[in-house]
Amino acid sequence: MRNVKAAGDARHARTGKDGLIYSKDGVLLATVDSFASSVTYNNAKYSVMGDAQEHETSNTFSVSLTMSQVVIEDDQFIIELMEAMETQTMPVWGFKGTLMGRNGSTETVIYDECIPSGQIDIQNLTVGDVIKRNWNLFVNRPPALQQQLTVV
Repeated sequence: MRNVKAAGDARHARTGKDGLIYSKDGVLLATVDSFASSVTYNNAKYSVMGDAQEHETSNTFSVSLTMSQVVIEDDQFIIELMEAMETQTMPVWGFKGTLMGRNGSTETVIYDECIPSGQIDIQNLTVGDVIKRNWNLFVNRPPALQQQLTVV
C-alpha cells in the first residue's frame, strides 16, 4: 500500500451516536436527532488584462446550522420563537456541538449569535411518523474550535 494513511484507523471512526448538541448554557438538547453545520464561501471573481483565465479571491463566508428535533414537549426554543413572533424581537441562541472520540478526546465547536433563518417548522405532522421540528439558523460569529478530536 502506497498511502498508509488512506484508511486511517477505522476503530476511531465516529457515528451520530458519538455526537451531542448542547445549548450555550450547557443544557443537553437530547430531543435533537440530527444536527449539521456548514460554511459557504463566496469568492469575488476578477480578470486582468492580458490573462484569459478568470481568477477568484477570498471575499465572504457564512455559517448555517440545521437541526431536526423530535417533538416530545414544548421546550425553551419553541417558546422563545413563538414569543419572538408576537413581540417581533427575534431570539439569539448559542450552541455547542460535541463529538466524543473513542480515546476520551472530544471535539467541541461553539456557535455564537445564532438567529432563525429561512423556514422553521412550528408543527409538521405526518400520519404514522414521529413528529419532528426542523430548525434553520444563521450563525453571526465565526465558529470556535474549543477542543480537538485526536486518535493518539
